[in-house]
Amino acid sequence: MKVDFTKLDRAFNPKCIAVVGDKRESNFMWLRSHSNFKGKLYSVQVAPEEIEGIEALGVENYTSLLDIPDPVDLAIVAVPRVVAPRILEDCIRKEVAAAHFFTAGFSETDTEEGIRLERLLVELAERANFHLVGPNCMGIFNPGIGVGQGMAGQYIGSTGSVGLISQSGTHAVTFNREVRLQGLNIHKSVSFGNGIVLDSPDYLEYFGQDPEIKVIGMYLEGVKDGRRFLKVLKEVSALKPVVIWKGGRTEEGERAIASHTGSLAVSQSIWNAALRQCGVVKVSSMEQLIDTLKAILYLPPIRGDRVGITGVSGGQSVAIADTFAEAGLKVPTLTRESSDELASFYTLIGGGDRNPIDTANQNRREIKRIIEILERDANIDNLVLLVGARSGPPGPGEALINLLIDIRQKTSKPVMAVLSWAFSSEDVQQAGNVIQKLQDGGVPAFISLERGACALRKALDYYDLKHSISSQ
Repeated sequence: MKVDFTKLDRAFNPKCIAVVGDKRESNFMWLRSHSNFKGKLYSVQVAPEEIEGIEALGVENYTSLLDIPDPVDLAIVAVPRVVAPRILEDCIRKEVAAAHFFTAGFSETDTEEGIRLERLLVELAERANFHLVGPNCMGIFNPGIGVGQGMAGQYIGSTGSVGLISQSGTHAVTFNREVRLQGLNIHKSVSFGNGIVLDSPDYLEYFGQDPEIKVIGMYLEGVKDGRRFLKVLKEVSALKPVVIWKGGRTEEGERAIASHTGSLAVSQSIWNAALRQCGVVKVSSMEQLIDTLKAILYLPPIRGDRVGITGVSGGQSVAIADTFAEAGLKVPTLTRESSDELASFYTLIGGGDRNPIDTANQNRREIKRIIEILERDANIDNLVLLVGARSGPPGPGEALINLLIDIRQKTSKPVMAVLSWAFSSEDVQQAGNVIQKLQDGGVPAFISLERGACALRKALDYYDLKHSISSQ
């Protein structure tokens, strides 16, 4: 099927949404999740007992999609699977731009009826060149205009630079929430489930040409057309960073995939080699996906693996050095010039002038000078500062936040922060404020040493891959 980006634009940026089959049993999840949608919202429901509840929400209901007076950009379909083909036929007749089928129970069930109904959906859609999202998925998320994925509490009203393409609905919804807590905003996100008509390469190609999306994250369980996927992946990754989390890396994971989205698993060795050839970084968890996207989005190109660290106590230094080393990074000794300059004012007992540099004493008053010494040091490629979770005493304060931002603007070396000492609920609550302030100034902030170290290593892997490809 030939993908029409004009239709996808209408679906991802709809002016009119029709929800088909929402009901009280699900607490009208799809209508409620679009209560702040900035366009027109309609319901399609034939059951009288459900219509009363829909109208109580203030949503206009029709008993047929064809009766809706406005052009429909996106239909969200939540009906029993046996009814799905008839609703798709209505979508085609109505000339809906695209339909997201939340409905499940197709090939992923490995039943004759499920497979038969899925084939019927494919035949109907391909015959009409109709853009079907799913089935068995959570569909489209566009927080800027209030397009939700059926879950309460999803943020709206702001937009960012991140695009997510996920085969799993749960991972898509979790990513959308977690990425917000980590100080990032989504521009567009899609959960595509079984992907029987529109598949991952279609969304990747579409996100690739969207100038507002600067980085793309993907969660995949398998690919249907490997040749086309790799072709599109190579083209898009040449334009912007792509980070992929692949499910089914074990035999047990492969079995789970078959019953989840019905995808065919791919050999890990073949998969890893293909990603390297395309210049794509692979990750193995939600946290790594979010943190790697954050590091690549905010850090300048990373040219080396040597890390200068400060803001630590002497007792932390060994664990910190181990953490960064185990991530594949180096915590080198400083140049003689840097050591001599540090020694000129490191006079306290317990104060250490070795990397990681101890500041858990009065020497913390010299933090600006310490960071500047690290920035000048020829043995250091990347700067890392540990900061408290609060934005006031005993946390970093505005002065330290502004200092990091100022260093970031003046140096070509990557600068990042790691939050520490989040022992209380107040610390955790304030951590989000600190993260946001730092990242508004271009300094990525991570909530643990392990996550920060891993993100820096993954970002270095990305730039190493890009350099290797460009040198060929």
